[in-house]
Amino acid sequence: MQDESINTSKNVRSLDEKSLQGVESQTLDTSSQYHQSTSEKRSNPDPSTQDDLDSSSSDEDLTKYPEGGTQAWLVVLGSWCAMTAGMGILNTLGTLHAWISTHQLQSYSSSSVGWIFSTFPFFLYFAGVQIGPLFDVYGAKVLVCTGSLGLVVSLMTLSVSTEYYQFILSFGVLGGLSTCCLFTTAVSCVGHWFNKRRGFAMGIACTAGGTGGLAFSLIILFLAPKIGFGWAIRIIGFICAALCVVACLLLRGRLPPNKTKGAKIDILALRDPKYAATTAAIFLVEFAVFIPYTFLVDQALHAGMGRELAYALIPILNAAAIPGRLLPGYIADKYGRFNTMTVTAIICTLLTFLLWLIGSSSHACIIAYTVLFGFWSGAAISLTPVCIQQVCKTEDIGKRTGTTFTISSFGTLMGIPIAGAILGSGQDYDGLIIFAGGLYVAASVAFVVARGLTGGWVLRVII
Repeated sequence: MQDESINTSKNVRSLDEKSLQGVESQTLDTSSQYHQSTSEKRSNPDPSTQDDLDSSSSDEDLTKYPEGGTQAWLVVLGSWCAMTAGMGILNTLGTLHAWISTHQLQSYSSSSVGWIFSTFPFFLYFAGVQIGPLFDVYGAKVLVCTGSLGLVVSLMTLSVSTEYYQFILSFGVLGGLSTCCLFTTAVSCVGHWFNKRRGFAMGIACTAGGTGGLAFSLIILFLAPKIGFGWAIRIIGFICAALCVVACLLLRGRLPPNKTKGAKIDILALRDPKYAATTAAIFLVEFAVFIPYTFLVDQALHAGMGRELAYALIPILNAAAIPGRLLPGYIADKYGRFNTMTVTAIICTLLTFLLWLIGSSSHACIIAYTVLFGFWSGAAISLTPVCIQQVCKTEDIGKRTGTTFTISSFGTLMGIPIAGAILGSGQDYDGLIIFAGGLYVAASVAFVVARGLTGGWVLRVII
């Protein structure tokens, strides 16, 4: 019995060992088949599976932003150079308007001269409906080089203009279209490289407009009386040429051009309530902002301010706009882009009514308004592209930015001539100031609505 028990135990252990060997063998076979199958799939992937992988990789590329690094900050530098040239000229409108209306075109009404200086921002924004999609399709290089050449030619022809139509064509049309190429490309490139820090990066780039406006206004103020208006403008043209060379070398997008999309107007995007409300708010703020920029010098002269001090208001305004474009961008990244734009629009409303309107005859109030408005209005340039980019996909940045600014262009086209017509021959600046303030009221309301649609109506929310 004891021997039989021992034999039975041996047989059980033998069966267990065979059974275990069988399982191990089966496991090894299965593992081998799995690795073989995986290897085959890697060498001969299934088309549908590969498409999914490519799509996933593409989506990851679109949503993953560098948020810094050498290449990203070089793009910001290139954007700064492009905007110093283009947006610097835009921020010199007040000085140019005051000079040309009292020299070359002194026989024309304020409203007529105003059309020249509304044509420039009109084409700057209107052409964005084509320039934005062209950026998505062809990339940055072609557009920034075209804009650079056009801007330099515009300034050189402006320097020899004497007739009304010459100012319209050289400065208004060619200058506006060329600046559109530079501006749209510059803001779109920055949007490719930054997301969480986009407001700060865009703010750095947009300080260029204030820097350029400050420098160019001072050149006209001090050099035009000594060497002539023509040579003052040519010097500005040479400076812009040097800046544009740097922009052509540094500006580039992060994503490859998408030639399958086509350069189409994205009007259907307005069916998105968030995007539509944002576009309406930007339309109104752009409608309003150029009125003080253009008529501040004229109003100061009307109030009895000395010529040199009155002409210095635009450089002062642009100097205040430099931190006004940088700091709101930094704050916007921490506390919300729409929150910041709403606050700045409300403050510009209060400043226009309380300082410029009530204190329109006081030189101290005019200077205070110039400094404070220059600071708080800076966000209208630096944060509006960021707000657009917040409510659209990365691959649609150029198209959506272009569409919004094209719609906004009609506000810039109408704003200055309407303000000039309100001013009339009676020089009624109170009516002009009330018009500008009313537009800021509407812009403030529109940004409140856009903020609510984008992130909700709770006050303490970062949007």
